[in-house]
Parts: sequence; structure tokens; C-alpha cells
Amino acid sequence: GSIVFDSGDGPSELFGQFVAGIQATMEEFTLLYAPNINSYKRFQPGSFAPTAIAWGHDNRTCALRVVGHGSGLRVENRLPGGDVNPYLALAGMLAGGLHGIENALELEEAFVGNAYESDKPHVPTTLQAARDLFAESNLARQAFGDEVVEHYVNAADVELAAYNATVTDWERMRGFERL
Repeated sequence: GSIVFDSGDGPSELFGQFVAGIQATMEEFTLLYAPNINSYKRFQPGSFAPTAIAWGHDNRTCALRVVGHGSGLRVENRLPGGDVNPYLALAGMLAGGLHGIENALELEEAFVGNAYESDKPHVPTTLQAARDLFAESNLARQAFGDEVVEHYVNAADVELAAYNATVTDWERMRGFERL
């Protein structure tokens, strides 16, 4: 086999299409990268967790960070946290990347600077928003099938229902403060 992501003069067109596909599907696949209520608390400016859907060369403020060269060229998806199922995250990245290749998506220019302060689209900030985007995603249904999409939408619904039914310590204390 040969290396298909490096052209010898830098990233290949195929690599650009692959990264463009991951970037294009990032919002609708966020549920695969951030599956729990607490997953979204880390998406804060300056937290070293991405908020903007952008890519950059060795730029840790972007959701997609391209590093290396030659046979070591790779893309790092910075959206998944420690609570992610790595198989689902990888499946989302592969489905997005293949979408980019199959549709010959063109990769935008690399973002330079602080993506936290950019006007780039942002990742969903709640599990509810990510759940809704995944449920409505035709690409998710095409890539994974209706049953898989419905399963993970249901899992998000269960998580949301449990969260919404829970009275937290903060709510209790806040209630007592107002008495």
C-alpha cells in the first residue's frame, strides 16, 4: 500500500476531502463525540476543548487539528472527551470523512489564530441540541441505519429524562436561600 493522505508535496486532495467531510458532519455527529450531559460542560472558551467547528495546523483551539507530515500526517478530532465510546467516535469520523471523499468536498483554508474568538459555527452546547441534530441527520441514517440512529437517540432521551427529573444540590441550596 501507499500513503494516500500525503502527496509528497504536502496533504493530498483526498486528505483535504476527508477532513472537510469530518468538519461538515461535526454538528450532526456531535452526539457520537459527546454522549452525556456532562460532555457539554467542557465546551467553554479557553478550556482547551473546542467550541468552534474549524480546522487548523497544530491549532489546539480548533475542533480539528492537523499535525505531522509525510507518513505521519494526521487529523486529530478534539471534540470527543474521556466519556466517549471510541468506536462510535471513530465510526462518526470515518462516516464524515467518507462523505467528504464521496462528495469531493473542498477543504476551506486552515484557521489561524484563536478559534474561541472566531465567528465560525459552534458545536452544539447541550445534549438536547446534539440529540436533535443526530435524529434529523439523513447522513447518520444513511451511514449507520435507522435502528442505530434511533438507539442512540433513545439513549440520549433516557439521559435527558433522568437529568431533568433530578433535583441537584445546587437547586436545593438555591431554594433554601430564597426562603
